[in-house]
Amino acid sequence: MLFPTIDFAIFFAVAFTANWLLNPYPRIWKLAMIAASYLFYSWWDWRFIFLLAASTALSHLGASALARLPDGRGRRAVLAGSVAALLGLLAWFKYYGFLSVNVDNALHALHMGRAFPLLAVTLPVGVSFFTFMALSYVIDVYRGVLEPARPIDLAVYLSFFPHLVAGPIVRGGELLPQIRRRRDAKGIDFGRAAWLVAGGLFKKVVISSYVDAAIVRPVFGAPHQHSAIEILFAAYGFAVEIYADFSGYTDIAIGIAMLLGFQFPANFDRPYTARNLQDFWRRWHMTLSRWLRDYLYIPLGGGRGSRWTTARNVMITMVLGGLWHGAAWTFIAWGALHGFGQVVGHFRRDRRQRAGLDPVPEGTVRAVVQRVATFHVVCLGWIFFRADSISGAFTLIKRLFTAWGTAPLVTPLLLITVCGALALQYLPADAAQRAQRAFVRQGWAVQGAILGVALLVITTLGPQGVAPFIYYRF
Repeated sequence: MLFPTIDFAIFFAVAFTANWLLNPYPRIWKLAMIAASYLFYSWWDWRFIFLLAASTALSHLGASALARLPDGRGRRAVLAGSVAALLGLLAWFKYYGFLSVNVDNALHALHMGRAFPLLAVTLPVGVSFFTFMALSYVIDVYRGVLEPARPIDLAVYLSFFPHLVAGPIVRGGELLPQIRRRRDAKGIDFGRAAWLVAGGLFKKVVISSYVDAAIVRPVFGAPHQHSAIEILFAAYGFAVEIYADFSGYTDIAIGIAMLLGFQFPANFDRPYTARNLQDFWRRWHMTLSRWLRDYLYIPLGGGRGSRWTTARNVMITMVLGGLWHGAAWTFIAWGALHGFGQVVGHFRRDRRQRAGLDPVPEGTVRAVVQRVATFHVVCLGWIFFRADSISGAFTLIKRLFTAWGTAPLVTPLLLITVCGALALQYLPADAAQRAQRAFVRQGWAVQGAILGVALLVITTLGPQGVAPFIYYRF
């Protein structure tokens, strides 16, 4: 069930009504939210509700066992078993096909036959998101950060439909306390929630859909047929598309969660204004970045060892972060590129410190150079992320420097859309908040009129039918 559809509008109207009518009855409310969330998830394929239920059961069993056991090998073994079981479900559905094809191709090249049956395993929507939430819950119980939740609370936490299929990746410590307490409808900021939902719809339905159809899909679908300028703007366009698509989803998710009385963490902070790749990952998909930092990078040793150990930890974290996005060499290459870029940055800073040199003076020119360079490295990564194959990515990169010619796809409207979307990120940090506060201060009639005009613009400018959000497949 897609957010920008009539189906979801009807579903949410019923869920919203049930949420507030049942709010005084916690147990009934929780059962209703679980039922609504499982219905929402079953809209794609009803069979995968059993996968969600299995992840919930494994998380509960693991956390309950960890809470009963004293520190020692037994407790570590339970943690390892729980993590392995949850990752095993993810690996089967997401990575079996990739692993089997690549291993069998390698064995075939060595004339050793085939090792795995080639099975077509359907990828469940959003499996990576609720698996990472389940993992963080179990690990936090092991660390003593969380007490084990009641099974019904855990089921609401993992299945809650606003975040279920594409995040944000909400930690147990952030969402479980909200599930346990009664919500006050008087405290809901309806104006801010409506602003977020309308803005998210505009990003997805208008900006993302237009840029995809105008240049991204044609160029990435047939790279040999397009000039260097078109390829360059396809890379810029995909940077805009994926941001508008994913941040649009996040805005809608945060907005509908607010309407139900819940607060989700922010997931984006003007990522294309970053001055280096480390800064980019503090601003892009922030809930995933923090998850990778707290549950992978720091347990590996973080930056506590030598610079080579730190480099290893960064590369492992980013490569696995790339693989989290999809079972393909293109995602691994994307993660490796971001990891290598961060390692180079670490080495440069470390070399200056070892040489006793003063930090490079800050200034406008330096900031501009850093931002432009970082943005183009990110766009280089997006080429691998979006390409159908590694060879396709290198074809695009090669033609970017050799295929000079006309660029009929780079229209004035496309230039305005791409450049405008990027320029908006450089507005003062509180500009959007000021506009939002101005909207919230208006009366119901004015807010309704503004939202009505916004929806008219979205439906007029948007295409017929809406493609799934890009991160649904992750």
